[in-house]
Amino acid sequence: MEYKNPLFFLLLLVLVPYIVWYVMRFKQSLPSLKVPDTSKYVKEPKTFRLYLMHVPFLLRLILLSLVVCILARPQSKHSWSDTDVEGIDIMLAVDVSTSMLAQDFKPNRVEALKEIAQHFIERRPNDNIGLTMFAGEAYTQCPLTTDHAVLMNLYNGVDCNMAARGVIDDGTAIGDGIMNSILRLKESPAKSKVIILLTDGVNNSGNISPQTAAEIAKKYGIRIYTIGIGQNGMAPYPLPTGGTAMLPVEIDESAMTKISEETGGQYFRAKKNAELDVIYQEIDKMERTKFKVKQFSRRGELYQPFAIAALFVLLLEILLRTVILKRLP
Repeated sequence: MEYKNPLFFLLLLVLVPYIVWYVMRFKQSLPSLKVPDTSKYVKEPKTFRLYLMHVPFLLRLILLSLVVCILARPQSKHSWSDTDVEGIDIMLAVDVSTSMLAQDFKPNRVEALKEIAQHFIERRPNDNIGLTMFAGEAYTQCPLTTDHAVLMNLYNGVDCNMAARGVIDDGTAIGDGIMNSILRLKESPAKSKVIILLTDGVNNSGNISPQTAAEIAKKYGIRIYTIGIGQNGMAPYPLPTGGTAMLPVEIDESAMTKISEETGGQYFRAKKNAELDVIYQEIDKMERTKFKVKQFSRRGELYQPFAIAALFVLLLEILLRTVILKRLP
């Protein structure tokens, strides 16, 4: 904790003359009665009001001290710090074509992948991770970042209706998805750079072939792990008019395998979420690199506890003066 206006604590010096004034005033206000002998009053019991006589004054001192603390503006600590952590740079390239609405994963492929990505990101807290989306064209949804909360917020805002509504071209431009990820990774100083490509189809659009994109990735030392999403055979697909239709699952596993082998990665077929653990184990074996992370914590106002305590002390003093220690004229 630190204080925005610490000079206000000089006001506490005012309490010293206030205490002296109170002591002198109390002595002068004591009632006196001359008696020949006081021995008979020695064993007289003292009432509880006598013990509480100076409590209101002590409460007043506490109240003034709390007010000074509030004026000094207590705040949570605010600082920049540079931290060295170990990690790798990873771009998730995710297919968001309309075929990803197939319901062989529950509730559908694209929503199931969000849960998979969340689990994957949580297990990689020190990695720079970014997100590329592609259908008939590719775009960067989130650049490389260690702020994984922001990354997941951006990911959760993605759905396959963009292609259905015509916001982006529908189709499966695997080469463009890889190339978009390469552009984010090629200038990275990390020793280990990875693209994890997730798709459920065959490359049928885009400006660059997947094999050419893989060759460029190899040139920049980027490994590509490819994942085919979908069960074998047929998969239920929701119709715009309601109901579902069974559509064939077509994944170009041969092309996906070549892309991975070209770059030193590996191809996986994901028929359920648990099978992605193999990818986690493989990436964990890769060499890590150190990079600096600048962390910033904002200032937060912390006057509230002091204000609540001051209100409580004020009410307690008023209660003592007006009820328990009330003086009759």
